[in-house]
Amino acid sequence: MQTAAAAPTPKRRSSPFGRFVREYGWAYLFILVPVLMFLVFTLYPVISAFVMSFQRYNIMHSTWIGFDNYKALAQNDVFWKSIRNTVIFTIGTVPLNIVITFVLSFFIYQMKNSWQTFFKASLYLPTVASGVTLSVVWLAIFDPTDAGLLNRLLGLFGIDPVIWLGKSGTALFSLMLMNWFGSHGAGIILYLAAMGGIPKSLYEAADIDHASGWSKFYRITWPLLKPTTLYLLVTGVITSFQVFISVYLMTQGGPNFATTTIAYLIYDTAFKFYDFGLASAQSFVLAAIIIIISIVQFKFFSSDVEY
Repeated sequence: MQTAAAAPTPKRRSSPFGRFVREYGWAYLFILVPVLMFLVFTLYPVISAFVMSFQRYNIMHSTWIGFDNYKALAQNDVFWKSIRNTVIFTIGTVPLNIVITFVLSFFIYQMKNSWQTFFKASLYLPTVASGVTLSVVWLAIFDPTDAGLLNRLLGLFGIDPVIWLGKSGTALFSLMLMNWFGSHGAGIILYLAAMGGIPKSLYEAADIDHASGWSKFYRITWPLLKPTTLYLLVTGVITSFQVFISVYLMTQGGPNFATTTIAYLIYDTAFKFYDFGLASAQSFVLAAIIIIISIVQFKFFSSDVEY
């Protein structure tokens, strides 16, 4: 008696979700922790602060007040003065820092590799040091007595000691002076890397055409360094609008609010007066200003930049 052949067992089709898990499951598992950290420690605090900016916030009980915090900012003279101080600080430091950084990078690039390494390490060292350490050092430099290094230097020329951080006319300038001398290391590294990436053949072709040094700089070096310059401009403005450590440690926003920046005012409002709703509103105004300025910079300064 002949038995019929058993019919082949049909293969089970896996669901689209099952195939997705098999193909991408491990990838999503690996990024799960960073995503959770972003959601918990970044996105949630930002959303909470935004909601808080519309409240008279209290730990035990919060009251919804709508746009009252933002209206209070518009009528607050100290807030407008803090914006003015921040804008002056930014205009007074960022463009000059870029020029100083570029000039230093240009001269360092002409040196031998060993000297380049020495100067890169030396100029990058202040970037590694914490802002607290640098502020303490500059407090000694700005000492209003004859013991201060800067006043000693002025004394050699017969100039009386200056109260650098204690007068409204010199306090903000002193913070700018500190910034001029201590924020070039990272920019120099970026400029030197960008200069090293410029093809030598372009300069060789310029030499064949008997181009001058200025012509090679203007038509080759500078155009190819514009992306780096734009990056330093955008990041420099963002950093300057958030200046806090030097103000907190050296002047506490004084004298007479002469050095009160937006970032320091936010801290003062939140942790001195415990008005977290108003401080949140100030934070989002600062964020809006930074976003608008960054968009304007990219729109007007990146039109002829090749990436």
